[in-house]
Amino acid sequence: MSEISVPPPEPNVLTDGLEGLQHNFITGQVEEVVKWARARSCWPATFGLACCAIEMMATGGAHFDLARYGMEVFRASPRQADLMIVAGRLSQKMAPILRRIYDQMMEPKWVISMGVCASSGGMFNNYALVQGVDQVVPVDVYAPGCPPGPETLLHAILTLHDKIQTGELLQRRSQGAGIIIEQRDGQTATSMVG
Repeated sequence: MSEISVPPPEPNVLTDGLEGLQHNFITGQVEEVVKWARARSCWPATFGLACCAIEMMATGGAHFDLARYGMEVFRASPRQADLMIVAGRLSQKMAPILRRIYDQMMEPKWVISMGVCASSGGMFNNYALVQGVDQVVPVDVYAPGCPPGPETLLHAILTLHDKIQTGELLQRRSQGAGIIIEQRDGQTATSMVG
């Protein structure tokens, strides 16, 4: 008996996007340009929940100038945003709303967990708060601190830009990348601003 070999399916540019193209010197360069543009045009969704939101607003102010990274406008509509910065503690009542906003964001989308409360529940180990945003949405970068300063958030954003440009983050979609960055604002792990 002879075996019948089935050829692999042809890539479809309409359904597979850039992954559906056969890469040559032109399309390979186009893919790099798309990654570069994606990394430099993240539009964050407004999602400040607690004291970390003040630091997030400071990052968008004139002193730290988030506009130099193409992120000067925090989007009020999730359909215009592709980056969610979860700043602060997430309550059980707010978790479904966070998930709905995440689901309404355009693909590809990314999440930064800002602060120890968003990352792990922080000092609030009780029934009312979610013990980590990663239980609700996939988190790509964790920004530590209580609250993390604008320097730490900028470091998290630049780390995310790096990962977007290399294409690492497009390989995973079911769970976040879980990148933990170092603190850049001079606080130590034991000090708290209150």
